Amino acid sequence: MSTILDKIAAIEAEMARTQKNKATAGHLGLLKARLAKLRRELITPKGGGGGTGEGFDVAKTGDARIGFVGFPSVGKSTLLSTLAGVYSEVAAYEFTTLTTVPGCIKYKGAKIQLLDLPGIIEGAKDGKGRGRQVIAVARTCSLIFIVLDVLKPLQHKRLIEHELEGFGLRLNKSPPNIVFRKKDKGGVNLQTLVPQSELDIDTVKSILSEYRIHNADITLRYDATSDDLIDVIEGNRIYVPCIYLLNKIDQISIEELDIIYKIPHCVPISAHHKWNFDDLLEKMWEYLKLVRIYTKPKGQLPDYESPVVLHSERLSVEDFCNKLHRSIAKEFKYALVWGSSVKHQPQKVGKDHILNDEDVVQIVKKV
Repeated sequence: MSTILDKIAAIEAEMARTQKNKATAGHLGLLKARLAKLRRELITPKGGGGGTGEGFDVAKTGDARIGFVGFPSVGKSTLLSTLAGVYSEVAAYEFTTLTTVPGCIKYKGAKIQLLDLPGIIEGAKDGKGRGRQVIAVARTCSLIFIVLDVLKPLQHKRLIEHELEGFGLRLNKSPPNIVFRKKDKGGVNLQTLVPQSELDIDTVKSILSEYRIHNADITLRYDATSDDLIDVIEGNRIYVPCIYLLNKIDQISIEELDIIYKIPHCVPISAHHKWNFDDLLEKMWEYLKLVRIYTKPKGQLPDYESPVVLHSERLSVEDFCNKLHRSIAKEFKYALVWGSSVKHQPQKVGKDHILNDEDVVQIVKKV
């Protein structure tokens, strides 16, 4: 392990020494690609089945999964126990939580699983502490809460972001708009639809040669960086929405609170006093992008108590059927929909109809 870490340190040192200009762009791109490859080896060690983690992997339940990431002693466990009523050990010293503690809350009819992960320390992405397992669990979450202490937020925020990005998590970003296709022959073909400030054909070739790719079609639809290109080639990046929770706001003045409120993706709270939880839950709902669909059995009133919760990227009637039961889609004839996604109330729709939040659906099967 130390050899990979030594290599990473050597490459980072060389990148720090290299001046950034057009002449060195290709070299820097090559170094970044090498760094990404080494990082990937760190996350997935070659060969040999590893021992099982001690209670780290938690079975996925509910409609969404949220992980709490943060340094030790910023109030992650307090927050989990006040939100979900689950007792995660709380004490005034660091590293109280040692494995993942799951909790579950119900909000607007959706079951949301909360995971209290152990504290991250600097160097987690290089395998220090429990960092590797913590971040591996964080990769499976649909939303990440980064819990920060309001008294030292920015340095912590930078460090945690750096650790997560080193692990292939991209926070509050959308996947780069780059088309990348390998082919058998014909060399590297680069198409740029807008002028590029960083990438040119030589830089792209040097990055690709590090991955031993010599024939590919690449289309850049915006001013991309070499990091974006590496993300697309690696293909194992996970794009997760993220909310920063600034905890312990009972220790600062109101003027400071006003300034904090202007930071994007940020919610100030106090886990101990339960301040501002409603704002946090609202923001959580907005970032999870969940949609509630109510079911209506024939000749009865709609069931508003337990909605079927879908994700905003999979909203067709077919997805709704599969969520209820696999066999329904096979026997599906048509559906009646009431709500904002249709012109007439009710309206007959087919499998491909896209539903909106809080629609009521009744499915009619083939006889």
